[in-house]
Amino acid sequence: MQNNLLKYWFVISILSFIFCISCKKITFPINNNTPKTFNDVFEQYWNKMNANYVYWDIDTTNWNKMYLKYKPVFAKLDLNNTADIKKSVSYFKEMTKTIMDGHYYISFMQNAIIDSFIYPAYDKKKNLYGFHNPYAFYKVDTGYLDANYQLGVENSYSYGGQPSTVLYGTIQHNILFFSCNYFSLSKAYYSTTANKIQPILNSFFSTLNNLSANIKGLIIDVRSNYGGDLSDLNFLIGRLINKPLIFGYTQYKTGNGRFDYSSWLTAYIKPQQSAKQLNIPIIVLADNVSASLAEATVMAVKALPNSVFVGEKTFGATGPIVSDNNLYNDGSFTIPGFMSVQTSSAKFKYIDGKIYEGKGFPPDYSVVFNLSALQNGTDPQLEKAIDLLK
Repeated sequence: MQNNLLKYWFVISILSFIFCISCKKITFPINNNTPKTFNDVFEQYWNKMNANYVYWDIDTTNWNKMYLKYKPVFAKLDLNNTADIKKSVSYFKEMTKTIMDGHYYISFMQNAIIDSFIYPAYDKKKNLYGFHNPYAFYKVDTGYLDANYQLGVENSYSYGGQPSTVLYGTIQHNILFFSCNYFSLSKAYYSTTANKIQPILNSFFSTLNNLSANIKGLIIDVRSNYGGDLSDLNFLIGRLINKPLIFGYTQYKTGNGRFDYSSWLTAYIKPQQSAKQLNIPIIVLADNVSASLAEATVMAVKALPNSVFVGEKTFGATGPIVSDNNLYNDGSFTIPGFMSVQTSSAKFKYIDGKIYEGKGFPPDYSVVFNLSALQNGTDPQLEKAIDLLK
């Protein structure tokens, strides 16, 4: 189950920015034929990485060195030999182990290796001290909520076999609490088919629009949330603002050259219709597996006044992935019949001028994951947020 979950970590990803995109994709002649030899596989992969990868100006991987080292290695492999096909996975893993892109993920189409995958960011993170796997915090946090809380577990919107779970309620009758383990909120909200998430979102948004004077603050919990639907950043954070919110900048490739970059374009969140500026403190909770759109949510909240981030440094997969690769000169690509490579469609720079890709966004108040406390019904990270709002 864990492997299946990991394979879905960032397949759907982030950032519902309103991007100011200045130009269409310009098509350049890169071989896209089905490879007949491993030499074809290697050449096509190396050239597409050279053209599509957006971090070459800051990534420490020596891509030219990889070419010189691995071209003769792949040339010795036989594409019709199962053992060689399996061996190639280890070579691709070695080539990409220092890649900084937190979304970078390789899956394979060949039957002999169809269950194999390469995920450099996770391989690096899992060896860090204190790193933990996802946790279902809502099972503990319902104990902190007032009796009329709403919990929706919806199998119609799931990732990696896990249902989308949304929790909303109040704490001590004067703190709003909202959590979700996956961003499929707008799809559920606007769906013509009734689901368990719609009524929860209606209650939450109604409360935001008719905020009572006794509410001290809002806690948004995106711990163990891997990202999701692009539109959810506007959909959720856009209900907390009444004017566009600038929270960073994006940069794209403009051609096949390794350093063919656009200028930095402003990334901002659009307020939703009839939204009001939320003038109460907002605390966002995130952990070391909060990634992609979850990280964008953290950074967007932090761009608001009177906001605090509590928890752990996030995963470090901040560059957006755009599903329509025909619009861009960068991003994900395939080697027909052999492999699929997921990689960011743009670099993202926060409003502080820093790029957090591969590093993670740091909390204002660091509270480490405590499995023992959680198993005993205590959530130290949530308790810190409550104490700050008191």
